[in-house]
Amino acid sequence: MEWKSSLVQAATYQQEAAILEVALHGGAVYRYFGVPAQTYEELLRAQSIGRYFNGHVCSRFAYTKILPMEPNDSGPPPNLTKGTASR
Repeated sequence: MEWKSSLVQAATYQQEAAILEVALHGGAVYRYFGVPAQTYEELLRAQSIGRYFNGHVCSRFAYTKILPMEPNDSGPPPNLTKGTASR
């Protein structure tokens, strides 16, 4: 499957733990907890991966930023409210 998105570089899913890891093009990696497998599958099939991530993952699940870890960088992942990210 070809993956094209201006926001999301890659995503992996651990079904047993319901964990979704998302790498953004800026280098940050976030780990989301309690994500249903269906949400991951829909992300992969979304016409706009960035919009789906923003609307269905970003603000709906508990998360932790795992890379890069900087002392004053604990804010939420960026929202994709403008622009396009296509699959």
